[in-house]
Amino acid sequence: MSKIFNWPVRVYYEDTDAGGVVFYANYLKFYERARTEMLRDMGFEQDQLMAQEGVIFVVRSVQIDYLKPAKFNNMLEVSAQLSLVKSASLTFEQTIMCEHELLSKATIRIACLDSNTMRPKLIPDLLKQALSHD
Repeated sequence: MSKIFNWPVRVYYEDTDAGGVVFYANYLKFYERARTEMLRDMGFEQDQLMAQEGVIFVVRSVQIDYLKPAKFNNMLEVSAQLSLVKSASLTFEQTIMCEHELLSKATIRIACLDSNTMRPKLIPDLLKQALSHD
């Protein structure tokens, strides 16, 4: 596994339901932000990868466990850690913590696609090398 990347996320009112807890689908947004910021931290912007390499990344599958609720105004720490790098897919292990308490954990598989055909495409070599040596 690669090193763990952490990204802070504040829970806004818009993230919550009528009960003041984070709506379950919004956890996926938080996980997405952490993965995007991890790539950005490594020097890779997804819009540039699409323009220069003709690739996009899409969620292929998600397995998520909700353990405790996140609430309005909580400061969360969202992690992203690569557990598997394949030729055309990436698997991330991710968590959401609040004050050292585990709120949610997920395994998210990302597919690399050709941006024109929407068919699987090999992860660009430069990115794959960076991900494999992290």
